[in-house]
Amino acid sequence: MTMTTLLFDLDGTLIDSAPSILSGFRAAFEEAGIGPVLPLTSAIIGPPLMQTLANLTGGADEATLSALAAGFKRHYDSEGYKETVVFPGVADMLASLAGLGLDLHIATNKRLLPTERILEFLGWRPWFNTVYAADMPGRGFKGKGAMVAAQMADLNLAREAACYIGDRQEDRQAAEENGLPFIAACWGYGGFADARPEGVALAAAAPAELVAWAKAKM
Repeated sequence: MTMTTLLFDLDGTLIDSAPSILSGFRAAFEEAGIGPVLPLTSAIIGPPLMQTLANLTGGADEATLSALAAGFKRHYDSEGYKETVVFPGVADMLASLAGLGLDLHIATNKRLLPTERILEFLGWRPWFNTVYAADMPGRGFKGKGAMVAAQMADLNLAREAACYIGDRQEDRQAAEENGLPFIAACWGYGGFADARPEGVALAAAAPAELVAWAKAKM
């Protein structure tokens, strides 16, 4: 069947959010007067906010985690998200894919509010028909695979005409759990650039390779 639908991860796949996210974590920890137990590097980015904070604190109590989350949100949701960097070639890739008439969606572990603000800030929101995020009201997704499954079901998307694009092993697992081909965004910071994955639909070194792949599948 013709490929018509592309679902994208966000952080590390379309955008390099590391500078803005790490800045938010630094501000939150400084405000709380404590230090993280792990280095604040791009390696920590990917899981939902509360899970990341639990990792960074070594499993702090709920009150501490809530205070850190509030501090992070104050910094990141107001101005911090504007420090987001777009990976080279990604904007042109999205414009090309949308111009081909493909059905584009976001499925991200990021919270919904900053996701929507980033997409609007970058002028990308019109390209994506839906945005699913880890904290969508009333959903309670248990992992990214469950999120993608809900998105596919809600929109009645055909598995044989869709694929998922991401930069981490978790993204690949979400695709496999839903019977979707997986495209590895090897330009991202999830580790695929260092160890090209095997058995995927495409291991793309640059966004333009995804456009060429999509055209061949139409």
